[in-house]
Amino acid sequence: MKDRYDFSKGKRGRVLPPEPEPEGTTRITIRLDQDIVDRFFEMAEHSGGATGYQTLINAALREYLDGKAPRFEDTLRRIIREELKSSAA
Repeated sequence: MKDRYDFSKGKRGRVLPPEPEPEGTTRITIRLDQDIVDRFFEMAEHSGGATGYQTLINAALREYLDGKAPRFEDTLRRIIREELKSSAA
């Protein structure tokens, strides 16, 4: 049976040519906490599958870098004001 299959002239590597990368994107490997990935998966599922989890992660990073994401200090101040206001009532 071994004589029928001669792979001595076989080549290693991809059988199909690699898929072209979408314009403007870069493939990377990144390690994220599992709970973070799970939340992005859930968000993607709730969007009806129209948006993938990687697209959502990219959008979140873009918001942060563009300064559109709320800063920690601003969020903390808002929470303190709300707590003080509710305790005064």
